[in-house]
Amino acid sequence: MKMSRFARLCLCAALPLMAAACSTPVKAPDYTAFRSAKPRSILILPPVNHTPDVNASNGLIAQMTHPLAEAGYYVVPVTVEIETFRQNGLDTPDDIMQAPAAKLQSIFGADAALYTTITAYGSVYQVVNSTTTVTASSKLVDLKTGSVLWTGTGTANSQDVGEASGAGGGIVGILITAAIKQAVHSLTDQSFRVAHVTAERLLSAGPPAGLLYGPRSVKYGTD
Repeated sequence: MKMSRFARLCLCAALPLMAAACSTPVKAPDYTAFRSAKPRSILILPPVNHTPDVNASNGLIAQMTHPLAEAGYYVVPVTVEIETFRQNGLDTPDDIMQAPAAKLQSIFGADAALYTTITAYGSVYQVVNSTTTVTASSKLVDLKTGSVLWTGTGTANSQDVGEASGAGGGIVGILITAAIKQAVHSLTDQSFRVAHVTAERLLSAGPPAGLLYGPRSVKYGTD
């Protein structure tokens, strides 16, 4: 099939833009404040949930300690933290987010706190497919000064935990497969598995834009 002159012109115009987009390097964040603060311990605040899934905050925070510990930081035990907040009348992530940084530092003794917002969590039925996505963004705040040391975003979906995206058998087969996948996701809490990948991507250390390595890492001071 011959390509029309208009299509050839569009393709020629698009190719340089595509090449430029592919060659654009990821800009490294400014780590000046991070290097100056040198945090050793981190308090993970319960994530604020901007999704309809009531399990989102608990599902993600359960996955966040591991990557921070792997990056070389001491992490305040989440169960201790949650119980402390509860005893002080702070039961929701939104209320906890309003607590002054200096107060958090005096109670927990942590150098920095991780503030997180979840914007996607759960399975979505899309007529011919069903996918589970977890997306969150975080900022690391120095509890002594209130300065933002680092910001990042992480996302993952069903395919990242080994689920195939295709389906055969025509449109009827595709629709049936999508409905089955939606039911399976609901029964097996697929979001929890996807949240693990999201947390690892969000809180990984190292280039091009991850956290700096903490003092418990053999890579501390090399980034």
